[in-house]
Amino acid sequence: MSIKIGDRLPEATFVTMGANGPEKRSVADIFRGKRVVLFAVPGAFTPTCHLKHMPGFIQQAEAFRARGIDTIACVAVNDIHVLTAWGKASGADGTILFLADGNGDFTRAVGMELDGTAFGMGRRSQRYAMLVEDRVVNAIHLEAQPGTADESSAERLLAIV
Repeated sequence: MSIKIGDRLPEATFVTMGANGPEKRSVADIFRGKRVVLFAVPGAFTPTCHLKHMPGFIQQAEAFRARGIDTIACVAVNDIHVLTAWGKASGADGTILFLADGNGDFTRAVGMELDGTAFGMGRRSQRYAMLVEDRVVNAIHLEAQPGTADESSAERLLAIV
């Protein structure tokens, strides 16, 4: 079952890139007491993720912060080294907090796993964006069609923040 408005995020561990290399961080570490915009992508550097989805969150970062958002985070079933390289290549480094969910534990726990095996991508995350306040989901926008980033766009989420 997929996570829905009013649900509390399940406890899980992500890997982020810290000053001294990869660091494990819990859901509580990242979301406790904060307003967080979390968007999920099927994969770093993939065409829709790289060219259509993430750019909006980079461009709207100041607008989100002006509306009280503490963190803009991106979760993907990729390792932190790939996500770090993507952040640098896309100009998101320092603006977006990348959360590596390399084994897909968080993705499965929130019911957002995508079976991309037919495309040689393995198990990934569906594309979505949510507003999380103190670990509780207050809004969630899930894409119905692969290859689109309309419902889960930064602009769509910004309109309700």
